[in-house]
Amino acid sequence: MHCDMYCTSNNPPFSAVTDTPLHQRRNQALKRITDIAIACSALLLLGPLFGFIALAIFVEQRLRQQEGSIFYTQTRVSQYGSVFLMYKFRTMVAGAEHQSGPVWASESDARTTAVGRWLRRSSIDELPQLWNVVKGEMSFVGPRPERPFFVEQFSHEIPHYQERLAVKAGLTGWAQIHGLRGNTSLKHRVEHDLYYIQHWSLALDIQIILRSFTVLLRDYIQHRAY
Repeated sequence: MHCDMYCTSNNPPFSAVTDTPLHQRRNQALKRITDIAIACSALLLLGPLFGFIALAIFVEQRLRQQEGSIFYTQTRVSQYGSVFLMYKFRTMVAGAEHQSGPVWASESDARTTAVGRWLRRSSIDELPQLWNVVKGEMSFVGPRPERPFFVEQFSHEIPHYQERLAVKAGLTGWAQIHGLRGNTSLKHRVEHDLYYIQHWSLALDIQIILRSFTVLLRDYIQHRAY
């Protein structure tokens, strides 16, 4: 599904980055094969964990007499402005943005459930995006996908922001392993995303994946994820 809401005469094209490693078909195929292999293996291994989390969310909802599905979907933007439904475990009460509209989560966000706080702090709420990787909507490594509302806003405010849409969005990325997540500089995130796009290699992807585990553990201990 392609999103045309930004493709106007007032906005630059989605990417001026055309001569990069991931514009070569061979590298695209290599990255896709790697994505499928890792995502499918992870989904099989994490099946019991998914079941435990689903049960915990279900029980909390019933105890609090709240409605809501186990999984939460949200529209995000990926390569060349294509939009897709990104999967997450539910971490907030149903209808959390009905009054506020699109906003980023804060550290002491009253909308977050008890189970949701743990899921967000550990980043486990993001694991259902492995299915987005299998479907080809995301890659395991790449710039994190943002919501259409914020893509429109940041495209006007941050130089070269749209160039990060030259590749598929990812579960983790070069920016994230350098601590650029949550309430951090968007300008620096874009710089790191563009570095990744321009210097992609399979070895770099593997390096990012391995370092992501260390970063997630550090962020969990330091309460940097919320």
